[in-house]
Parts: sequence; structure tokens; C-alpha cells
Amino acid sequence: MNILDKIVANKRIEVDLKKSLITQAQLEASVMMERTSISLAEVLRKSSSGIIAEHKRRSPSKSVINQSLSVQDVAKGYSEAGACGMSVLTDGKYFGGSLDDLVLARASTNMSILRKEFIIDEYQIVEAKAYGADVILLIAAILRRDEIKVLSELAKGLGLDVLLEVHNEEELEKSLMPSLDMLGVNNRNLKSFEVDLGISKSLSQKIPDEFVKVSESGISSVEAIKDLKEFGYQGFLVGENFMKNDDPGKNAAEFIKRLEQ
Repeated sequence: MNILDKIVANKRIEVDLKKSLITQAQLEASVMMERTSISLAEVLRKSSSGIIAEHKRRSPSKSVINQSLSVQDVAKGYSEAGACGMSVLTDGKYFGGSLDDLVLARASTNMSILRKEFIIDEYQIVEAKAYGADVILLIAAILRRDEIKVLSELAKGLGLDVLLEVHNEEELEKSLMPSLDMLGVNNRNLKSFEVDLGISKSLSQKIPDEFVKVSESGISSVEAIKDLKEFGYQGFLVGENFMKNDDPGKNAAEFIKRLEQ
């Protein structure tokens, strides 16, 4: 099993356990279910930077990135920096995140928040809404086309934006459907963890203009983003580059300022 297979296998066990502790009906009773979500896709369309700043403590590829910062401080810092939105990792075993991080981020900022998670079940989408997310991530590498359709349509019904992540042309072709808002191209191969920005460039022409194009992973320079903008990308997910510093918000502010010059 590669790391992605291991994560998904663990996630199935985790979701089954959660269902036994908190029912979907209980999630649906959350006050957050009545909240009007902030569309990340709309923010990105109007933005000059397109930065989606990520809170990430660790990852399978880099081990510890930053374990010492509070998610509230990071969220406030990203908001003050002028980021378009914030991505919050909620996977515990492999990324050190939690739903508590999502709640704390939601309480600390009015930005659009993406729940960064390995979603395999409708329960997780209701959970995302109940805990304050505005956007959910679906990963084509772990879902069939019919699963993407069911999950994305449920998310849209709850007022959430949908970011669909692909790694190659095959995943892209099986995934295109009206219930998506954004197409994200992950430059990191989830099986080998190698990073290549050429993946975003090669797939750019194959993504219909009705979807906001987002480039994810391995983006560490203003020059890289300016280059990707030439290929039609409007969103850029940046996590490790900000989180490896003592003050991610300050680092993001300086980065965005250089990008907008």
C-alpha cells in the first residue's frame, strides 16, 4: 500500500467510529448549518493575488513543519495579510490536524475556509458544514466518478463550494461536472511526493473556463505564481512556505505584497 491507500484505509475506520459517537442528525442540528457560506471561488475570481493560505502542522512527506503555533493566531495573521481564504487540515493521524482547528479558525476570521480532508463519505461533508467550513476538498485519486457526483451535489445543496483535486489528465476527464466550483491541480504526486509545477501547466488547457483553476503544492515563490497566472490559474494553495516560519501571517503578508507589485 502507498501512503494514499493507507490514509484512506485509516479514514474509513475513523469515519465509522465518528458515526457511532455523533450521528449525522446531530450534526445537522448544529447552528452552523444555518450559516451562509463565503464562496472561495467568487473571492478568487476578483482577487489580484489568489492566495489560499494553509494551516498545516506536519505531513507524511515533511514530518514536522510547525507544531508550536496556535491556529487562531495563524488565522488572524492570514486574514490581516489579505489572503483570499484559509485551508485547514483536519486529518489527525498523518497531518496533526483536527476539527477543533476548523472551529478555532472559523471563530478567528471571516475568510472563506476550506476543510482540507480526505473525504470519502457524505457524513464528512455534513460535518464540514457543521464545524464552520465554506469549502470542501474532493480528491479524484480516491473517488469514483459517481462518488464525486454524489458528494459534490450534497455539498452544493448545503451551500458549500467544491474544490476538486486532480493529478493527471485521466483524473480530470472523469471528474468534470457542473457541481464543481474549482479544479485544483496538485503538483505533488501523492504516491511518490515528488513536486512538479509542470503538471499544472500541462493540464491548464484541459480545464474548462467555467471552473476556477487552482494550483496546489510546491509553490514557494512569487515568480512561480506569476508564471502560473499566464496559464489561467486564479488560485494558489500555499502552506508549507508560510507555516515553516515563526510568523506565517507576516510571511504571507510580505509574499502577497510582492505578488501584487
